[in-house]
Amino acid sequence: MPHTASLLVGPEQRTGSDFAPLLRTVKAHGLLARRTRWYIVSMAANLVALAATVTAMAFTGDSWWTLAAALPLAVLWSRTAFFGHDAGHAQISGDRRVSRAVGLFHSDLLLGMSYSWWNDKHNRHHANPNHVDKDPDVGVGVMVWTQNQASQREGLARWLTRNQARLFFPLLLLEGIALKVYGFRTVLAKDDCRQAPRERAVEGLLLITHLAGYAGLLLMVMSPGKAIVFALLHHALFGLHLGMTFAPNHKGMEMPDPAGERWGHLQRQVLTSRNVRGGVFTDWLLGGLNYQIEHHLFPSMPRPHLRHAQPLVIEHCRALGIPYTQTSLIDSYRQALTHMHQVGEPLRTGRG
Repeated sequence: MPHTASLLVGPEQRTGSDFAPLLRTVKAHGLLARRTRWYIVSMAANLVALAATVTAMAFTGDSWWTLAAALPLAVLWSRTAFFGHDAGHAQISGDRRVSRAVGLFHSDLLLGMSYSWWNDKHNRHHANPNHVDKDPDVGVGVMVWTQNQASQREGLARWLTRNQARLFFPLLLLEGIALKVYGFRTVLAKDDCRQAPRERAVEGLLLITHLAGYAGLLLMVMSPGKAIVFALLHHALFGLHLGMTFAPNHKGMEMPDPAGERWGHLQRQVLTSRNVRGGVFTDWLLGGLNYQIEHHLFPSMPRPHLRHAQPLVIEHCRALGIPYTQTSLIDSYRQALTHMHQVGEPLRTGRG
């Protein structure tokens, strides 16, 4: 069985007529060149920060004050997830084996989240963002993203859909634990032909090692009761942070009509994506995903180059008359929640 594919082929394989001039310009500026040294330094700094946080927990010991470490640990886990994400996009290295090793280390071992599961899901999302039939991120789940999906809900799911806008952030508190569940479901699935048995075994071993190490650390530092509270708080904050990072990117943006006009790569990625304004802190907090348009156009572009590509993309879209959406972080949440609220409106008014 082949390895799980890297997140999408390189942009040079998708040179549609509108996209080709932009691609040439970006290449001419050297923005597709990898920044391996930047990633090595950044990953090392993240590991040092993680070690410092764990050391602080050990010094604090069996005290309720140790719960304060759940917040910085959740933030640092999100940095770790961003490195796994970038490895999947081949931003760190052009060698697939190196990318997979980096992804497995950061996702499976450090976070307890399946790198292969994330890769497959994210690959399908990038290929057809916001497409209800092809993008798993807008498929029917705990939440739904179109009124047609909402009209088919029954029972508890129908109640959730009616109230999904107000429940969105509370539900994100469960995402950290859900990521672990998805990972184990993936490696235990006997009918999953996307991974060779040996690769699933490696992931399974890493996931078990993560759980054992995480539980062992907490139980060495604090009593079982405090350890459980810490784990729940930590995973809730981690899920909330990750969810708040990804929520602004596509929710409430254009959703291609499956039976309508087929969009080219440029339209498909720009019209369905939203950027978030901000400075260096926003770039750090959101892992560069605030440049969602540039990331979708050039998924293998290293994270530190995205902000340099933005003016080129804006100018190209302006010349072609393609809307380029950028807003503040708060307004991006407002737009996403407004969309979710509108999806559930027919159920609240009795029309669905």
